[in-house]
Amino acid sequence: MSATGVPSAVNAGTTPLVQWSALLAGAVAASGISFTLVAFGTGIGLAVASASPTWRDSSPALWMLSGLWLVLIALAAFGFGGYIAGRMRAPLRLATGPETEFRDGIHGLIMWGLAVLFTAVIGIAGTVALSPTGSAAISSAAEAAIAPDVDALLRSSRAVPDAGIAYRRGEVSRILLRANSAAGVSSDDRDYLAAVVADRSGMTLPRAAALTERTIGLAAIDLHRARVAAVIESFMICAALLIGAAVAWYSAVEGGRDRERGTLPVWEWRFAARRPATGTRP
Repeated sequence: MSATGVPSAVNAGTTPLVQWSALLAGAVAASGISFTLVAFGTGIGLAVASASPTWRDSSPALWMLSGLWLVLIALAAFGFGGYIAGRMRAPLRLATGPETEFRDGIHGLIMWGLAVLFTAVIGIAGTVALSPTGSAAISSAAEAAIAPDVDALLRSSRAVPDAGIAYRRGEVSRILLRANSAAGVSSDDRDYLAAVVADRSGMTLPRAAALTERTIGLAAIDLHRARVAAVIESFMICAALLIGAAVAWYSAVEGGRDRERGTLPVWEWRFAARRPATGTRP
């Protein structure tokens, strides 16, 4: 699976144990591939979490498919980045052996850590830049899972002044977030929500109370689904990162082998008839 090239070597005693230029090159490549594939997956609906109200229509099968997409991203990004980190490391004037392979593998593992760090920093920076500040951010985060339920509860067909509606929505959201807790929504909070709905919509108190009970039940279901999705997402992210670490190690070792032998990876079926037999790998 290789084509013959010409390796260059340096003295093992003058070669630094950690070569940051190779590590940074692999980490940047891995981060770029990861970001591209994540953006593509989000665009075609493979994101587990979404700000869209339609996220609740997803099934556990879709959540699992999204997790498998994360694993595929890890294989592609860390495999390519690990190979770059191992291949671009300066070759040694030593016969290829366990020590050389171990150093290449360590470079792949460090590259994996740098790529994860780069991706995390970019993600955090984007979240901070796009999120509102102060109490508005807290209210927005509280409403994320139950925003459609809050909309339905506070909907009104009559003209109602909107002064203070942002705080009222945040207050209602914080109450509804207790729907999936062990204690649930207290009777006092239920009566308060019914009074708010009756005052805003103009409906009778019994109708407002019935709407409140139905909305609390829907909120509990939505919060449970959000919690299940978060657990699946966390598990698949962890699995993808661990698989990515193993792939980065293996790819860096493979890159080191090609570096020491002066070969390039090519497709067997395409170049089998062209390459000389002396440069092939078993």
